[in-house]
Amino acid sequence: MKVEILGTGCSKCKTLEEVVKKAIAQVGGFHTVEKVEDIQKIMDYGVMSTPGLVIDGVVKSTGKVLSVDEIVKLIKEN
Repeated sequence: MKVEILGTGCSKCKTLEEVVKKAIAQVGGFHTVEKVEDIQKIMDYGVMSTPGLVIDGVVKSTGKVLSVDEIVKLIKEN
């Protein structure tokens, strides 16, 4: 599973990245985490408000920092 955090480096983006790492540690298994800071790539997803969370190419959240539990749930849904 590929998890992408979309954001240009703001504090919320960094926080979401840390929360995603904690969620993945809880879930276990093999997952890749990628930080996407290129504004064009972010816009290609149609995201206008960062941070964004993308799981396997599908935008799951924009504009907010999710909790560990919320991210675990999204990961398990895939």
